[in-house]
Amino acid sequence: VFIAQSRASGSHRDLEDEELTRIFVMIPKTYTEEDLREKFKMYGDIEYCSIIKNKTTGESKGLGYVRYLKPSQAAQAIEECDRSFRAILAEPKNKSSESFEHDYYSNSMRPELRGNTLPFCMQPEFCSFEKAETRIQEPVSKRLLVVSRLPLIQEQLFALFDLIPCLEYCDVQRDAHNNSGYAVIQYSTAASAIYAKYKLHGFEYPPGNRLTVVFLEDGNDSSE
Repeated sequence: VFIAQSRASGSHRDLEDEELTRIFVMIPKTYTEEDLREKFKMYGDIEYCSIIKNKTTGESKGLGYVRYLKPSQAAQAIEECDRSFRAILAEPKNKSSESFEHDYYSNSMRPELRGNTLPFCMQPEFCSFEKAETRIQEPVSKRLLVVSRLPLIQEQLFALFDLIPCLEYCDVQRDAHNNSGYAVIQYSTAASAIYAKYKLHGFEYPPGNRLTVVFLEDGNDSSE
């Protein structure tokens, strides 16, 4: 990616600060600023790294900023870094970090926007659940049934559930009698299936249509 600027427009440092040299990334909550720098220094000269922390507890939110000296370096980092970082250009500094974080997560779940590069917390190392939330009361499996009042589109649903790692297949069907849709989703690990159900049950897709996601018996021992 190359970014061209007119010489006639004078200094562009302020513009670069705001729009072209800072990237926003999703990181494991255990990362320090040095860890973040180490991961991204291969793409160019880093001016600073910062990690967004909870104002009350001081704990990392699993999000951070990396600012490069040149726009081309930021562009290269976005293009070449591991997909798990979900790197995007950061909003200008005059927009509050809370607002940007909200937009980041809200936009991440719109399949029509960015396909496989959608920023969404899906790696197990990026996600922490309270113990009460992980007590699964129902039999679990690696297979899920997705039910929708509206027809589902194979490619879009695949892109949505592929946000969680280890997706093996997505088979979309349509009810010929009432035009509703359903699909069978299977992951290679039960952990991925549990997380997909946790995140996507009740998710509105398309907007106004809530998906129902339940476990399907896959023939394996659910105690595993």
